[in-house]
Amino acid sequence: MRFLHTSDWHLGRSFHREGLLDAQSVFIDHLVETIRCERVDAVLVSGDIYDRALPPVDAVELANDALKRLLSSGVRVVLSSGNHDSAQRLGFAADLIDSSGVHLRTDPSRVGSPVLFEDKHGSVGVYALPYLEPDVVRATLGVAQRSHQAVLDAAMKRVRDDLAGRSRGGRHRSILMAHAFVAGATASPSERDISVGGVASVGLDTFDGVDYAALGHLHGRHTLSDAVRYSGSPLAYSFSEATHRKGSWLVDLDAGGLATASFIDAPVPRPLATVRGTLEQLLTDPRFATAEPCWVQATLTDARRPRAAMDRLRTRFPHCLLIAFEPDGASPAESGPIRDRVVGRTDSEILTHFFDDVRGSAPEPAEAALLQAACEACRVAADVAS
Repeated sequence: MRFLHTSDWHLGRSFHREGLLDAQSVFIDHLVETIRCERVDAVLVSGDIYDRALPPVDAVELANDALKRLLSSGVRVVLSSGNHDSAQRLGFAADLIDSSGVHLRTDPSRVGSPVLFEDKHGSVGVYALPYLEPDVVRATLGVAQRSHQAVLDAAMKRVRDDLAGRSRGGRHRSILMAHAFVAGATASPSERDISVGGVASVGLDTFDGVDYAALGHLHGRHTLSDAVRYSGSPLAYSFSEATHRKGSWLVDLDAGGLATASFIDAPVPRPLATVRGTLEQLLTDPRFATAEPCWVQATLTDARRPRAAMDRLRTRFPHCLLIAFEPDGASPAESGPIRDRVVGRTDSEILTHFFDDVRGSAPEPAEAALLQAACEACRVAADVAS
């Protein structure tokens, strides 16, 4: 039996204010084509279908279209809720929708109830765990300890108990879907922190006893063991993911369990690039030519912050989205409580000091005059109001 393991679609998400819905639609096209070409039996989506609990209408429409197209391709789909999803909204009418071949698993009380598949070797149970927020699900799972490890251990006990009952008549193959942070993997800044008491991760041995664990939550693909893998997100959602390889795992089960897992690359709508140098270097140096068609994060090392830096960068990098300023040789900005840095200073002095902190130099005479005029205008307006 062949499964396609994907996760973290985050439909409705933007990339530094750039809409990604068109790129996400292209990924759905790729998914449908992969299913047809690779003769996939079922698609597993391990959480974070949407980017937020109340997704925009166009994101819901894309999800609806994706499910219709997947079903029309002759596959069944299992979706579990992630930490970005609203479990209640995503799981609405799940029992009614089951009969269509779309299996929504968002209820923590049902973690021991698999979605069953059949092939010539017998049954395969897919146990789809929704994201288990410890404070929300402890009572449901009968857990006293407030931790991710405790609630996942309790969920896995239910999975193993059900699996043991089904295996009495012979070996029963199984796949687990979970949305969690497993020790040994690497997080990305684009992922929402799920720490409880300072701890976010669970041990790899949490998933012992199943043939394959299809994980979601982390946006980079990871192979923690042959049987435990993250597919990662289908698109890059931060510049920290510029070197990620995006896609899905194609997983084959034979009579003995996991047979193979191969990675299917997803289309890249626009590559990411990070560039660093003075503004003049970035605008003229030929070595940055490969970044011209990319979404760009630029770090400027000029001693003074250049004027209209973004506008000038976009003459060469039209898709530049972020600028950072890290002057070479600059001393660290003054630290300490803000109160100590403003008490006893005039408004004009505070603004001048702000220039020193941010740009590394005092304002030019024309800038200083403008700042002084702004301070006086605010004082006059305040006097009039009083």
